[in-house]
Formats: sequence, structure tokens, C-alpha cells
Amino acid sequence: MTPPVPLEDELEPVGLIRQSGVVLRVGRMLLASGGGSYRVRIAMAQVGRALGLDSVEAQVTVNEIVATSRRGPIFRTEVTRSPTIGVNANRMVQLERLCSSLEPGVTAEEVAERLDEIEQTPLRYGTFANAFFTGVACAAFAFLNNGGLVEVLVVLVGASLGQLTRRLLIHRGYNQLGVTMVAAAVASVVYLGIVNLLFVAGAVDSIHESGYISAVLFLVPGFPLITAALDLSRLDFTAGLSRLAYALMIMMSAALSVWGVSAVMGLTPNPAGPLDLGDGQLLVLRLVASALGVLGFAVLFNSPWRVVFAAAGIGMVANVIRLELLDAGMIAQGAAAAAGLVVGVAANVVAPRMRVPRLTLCVPAVVIMVPGASAYRAVYFLNAGETVDALAFGVQASFVVVALAIGLTVARTVTDTSWGRAPH
Repeated sequence: MTPPVPLEDELEPVGLIRQSGVVLRVGRMLLASGGGSYRVRIAMAQVGRALGLDSVEAQVTVNEIVATSRRGPIFRTEVTRSPTIGVNANRMVQLERLCSSLEPGVTAEEVAERLDEIEQTPLRYGTFANAFFTGVACAAFAFLNNGGLVEVLVVLVGASLGQLTRRLLIHRGYNQLGVTMVAAAVASVVYLGIVNLLFVAGAVDSIHESGYISAVLFLVPGFPLITAALDLSRLDFTAGLSRLAYALMIMMSAALSVWGVSAVMGLTPNPAGPLDLGDGQLLVLRLVASALGVLGFAVLFNSPWRVVFAAAGIGMVANVIRLELLDAGMIAQGAAAAAGLVVGVAANVVAPRMRVPRLTLCVPAVVIMVPGASAYRAVYFLNAGETVDALAFGVQASFVVVALAIGLTVARTVTDTSWGRAPH
């Protein structure tokens, strides 16, 4: 007599499979929202403990997770890949609260149901609002890069249309690098087209050639750059190097597009001279521009309003401190490190009280200090064969980014005891 064939459910640890799948889903959602590898691992471990797993070990890159869930003598290893690389601060906040609120004994089905609710949450800001606030952020950049009123307003228009183009194309599933190049071209061409018309009409005295650089600064990959630096500071080379490679590819795509527009129009993106403003007036305008710049980027990252205003306050103070230190003669990387330290300490104090991830406050506040204009100029001069100028701008941009990361890392180390421990 042939023995009966056992059912598949009798051979497989179905409970562990379900639990492991939910843990991996949390990590994938957080990764796709822009979370750093450290935070992804912590969230997965929190969910695993609540579900009754003994341990969850994960290896994280910019868009992939390999995770092993253990329960007693059995384990399950799974691999997942995020279909998109982006930023959704509101989803990060929701996932943070979910993971920290789970109590032991919760079932995989209950967690999955709450994840369904989070996934179905629509974006907080519509397409046009998102584009407008992006334009506001770049307009603030234009002023901080010594642009006048006309340049600031035209950058607002160019950057808004560039972000509108990027968002529409990304949501239709087009290649991200190609979309970045198209968005950069739209923003810079719109800026140059409007300013040239105003110049011909006699409404302005100059084209302010460097202004179109400000119109594409919304393409600076702030979240990947900052999270890459933080991952590398913890010796997480797998996540850090993959994020850094992604960020550099995005910046290179935008810079090549800007270079192409520059070559066609016969322009050189040299820095503009300082504005003729009094000390008090300059200070007030810097405060306003810094706050609006951070606010615009926070909205671009789909942050809740209270996170938007908190980040704007932190970034406003830190960026003005950086600019004042530069005016006092401090080297750029020293001023950037001091500003990064201010942002990091403030965010690490405020974020736990608001029950939001620290990155949602740190990154918008720091992005406005990332020298995207210098990075774009480095690529422009490199393509033009002017190696010395390219090297000067490239080294300056790299040192400032590293200095910002050092400030954030030091702040995180002194305010979070678990962060300072070696990863294991």
C-alpha cells in the first residue's frame, strides 16, 4: 500500500514563512521610502521580535535586502528588491510609528493589514503643489547663490516646470537617469529662455548665467548622499557604496544635461558676485531664504507639515550660521561641519519627541548646504577640457559633503549611544 503524500503545509514552516515575509515587507517599504540601512535593520528587528522571532539579520543595499529570520532551530532566508528608489518621508514616519508600537504577540496578519493601510495612503501633496514648492526651494538657492529678484522669480518657474516634468515621467515608469536628464534640460532651458527674453526686452541688464544652475538643484540626491555617508561612517560598505554610486549617477546625469544646454547656449556657469545689501538686510534675507529652501525640500520629500516646519527651523539656523562663518573667513568645509553638527544635534533632540525618524529632519535641513552648484560646475568644466577648474570645484564639493556628514555623524554619536557602537 502506497503511503499517503503529506500536504505541503505539513512539510513547510508556514508560520515562519508568513512572519519572514512581513518582516521583509517592512524593510522593503522603508528602503523604498529613503530609509538608511541602519534604520531598515532596526525596523525589521523590531517587527521580528514582536512576531516572536529569535533574530532577524539583514544585508541592505540601495534597493535590495537579503534577510534571514530565525525561530528556534529553523530559519528562512529571503531576497527582495525595491522597484523604485525615492523618498517618502510621510511613509517613513508611519512605518517608524508602526514598528515602535508593536507589542509581543501580534500576528503576521495584523501587521500585514496595517502595512496595507500605509501603502494605500496617498501622497500628501498633489503634483502641482509638489512642483511649486520645489520651485520655491530652488528660488531660495538662487538668492543664496547671489541671484537678484528677477533671477529668483525665473528660477521659481524653471525649477517648478522641471520638477513637474520629472514627477510625471517617473510616475509613468520611465528610466530614472533619463528622466533626470530631461528634467534638468527643461528647468535650465526654461530659465535661460525667459531671462533671454527679458534681456532682449530691456527688463534686465544681464542674463546672470549661473542662475540656471540654481534651477536644477532640486535634482541633488540629498537623501542618498546623506544616508550613504552615515552608512559608511558605520563601516557599512555594502549599503554606503551602493547609495553613493546611485547618488553620483543621478548628479552626473543632471550635470551632463546642464553641460549640454550650456554648450548650445554658449554660457559658462561661473559664480555670481555678491549682492549689494546691508549686513542687517542680508541676514534677514538669508534667514528667510534658508527657511524657504528647507521647507521646499521637505515638501518635495512628502513630509508632514509639522516635520516641514521643524526641519525649516533647524535648517534656517544652521545654514545662516554656516554662511556667517564663511563671511568671517572660515574655510568652507569647517563651516559645513559646524552646520552639520548643529543640524544633527537639533534633529536628534527634536525627532524622538516628535516620534519621527531623524532623517526626516536632518536631510531637508542639510540638502540646502550641499554644494550642488559646485558639483555641476565641476562636470561642466571637465567636459570643456578645463581640468584645473573642474578639479577645484569637484574637490570643494566633495570636501563640503564629507564635512556635513562628519558633523551629522558626530552629533548622532554623542546623542545616540547605540549609534556609536560598532555594527555587528
